[in-house]
Amino acid sequence: MVTSALTLHCAAFPVDTHHRIHTRKYIQSPRIHSLKYSQPPRIHTRKYSQSTIVSFGNPRRTGQLKHRITMADSNSAQTQNPSSVQERVTLTNKHGEKLVGVLDDTGSRQLFVLCHGFRSSKESGTLVNLAAALVNEGISVFRFDFSGNGESEGQFQYGNYWKEVEDLHTAILYFSGKERKVNTIIGHSKGGNVVLLYASKYHDISTVINISGRYALDKGMEERLGKDFERRINEDGFIDVKNISGNVEYRVTKESFMDRRQTDMKSAALSIPKNCRVLTIHGSKDEVIPVTDAFEFDKLITNHVLQVIDGADHCYNFNQNELASVVLNFIKSS
Repeated sequence: MVTSALTLHCAAFPVDTHHRIHTRKYIQSPRIHSLKYSQPPRIHTRKYSQSTIVSFGNPRRTGQLKHRITMADSNSAQTQNPSSVQERVTLTNKHGEKLVGVLDDTGSRQLFVLCHGFRSSKESGTLVNLAAALVNEGISVFRFDFSGNGESEGQFQYGNYWKEVEDLHTAILYFSGKERKVNTIIGHSKGGNVVLLYASKYHDISTVINISGRYALDKGMEERLGKDFERRINEDGFIDVKNISGNVEYRVTKESFMDRRQTDMKSAALSIPKNCRVLTIHGSKDEVIPVTDAFEFDKLITNHVLQVIDGADHCYNFNQNELASVVLNFIKSS
């Protein structure tokens, strides 16, 4: 048995401080005056202050970094704060399991789908805040719990990457049948992997946003499973992961372990079609997934933009405004 301290729910955020958005130390950018976050309502008005976004293409393709400086409209949230209706939606996946989600409906035909990370849920603070920013732009948003997570049915599994892809496909098919246009999928952490895998298999999405997804899935396991985890899982067939109180949080079976190990993000990245725009966002101070993983995606995905937020951690605890601003600027650039 092993004790894990790495379960991140990204649920509550401290007060924003002044941060800069750039990649490593390529430029000096002006400071950003961010808003104060307490416990945000699900739909609220947010004002974006001046920000500098550094956007650069793949150096392998362009031969140089491409800097794009943009200004967030500080009045956009006030002038585009549409009324919206929040609705609980229950879907059924191909395994007969109920998937529970929340639809923030602004009345727009366009719909974005948001995907949570490892052992998280649709109520992740990162997703709730991002959904609010999109709603303020008049975009309807659906966020849901993958099977085995949150309120959804099913058994939690350590791997399950491709099953979660199918859960996402269930959601997209459902809303497409309701005459919604689902053209953008956004995922945080493991959800970032899911949206990239989805785009590699189903070519019905034009925009993918990967927030802090992991490239090297053979890494990061020792931190959760403990040392010598391969020998123990081969001998016992499973590993129980406990919290600091000694209670078992979840079981990692050999099957789910191999599911993760055999999920090939390189092959997936190379399989994403050229007409699909992909944005990868990563924090330079990510303590869970190294920022170098983001650069690997940038090398492989053809139609790709990489943006690194200086000083941001894995859950963007002090950088919620910057994260939303980067997402909105990328969407508007299309």
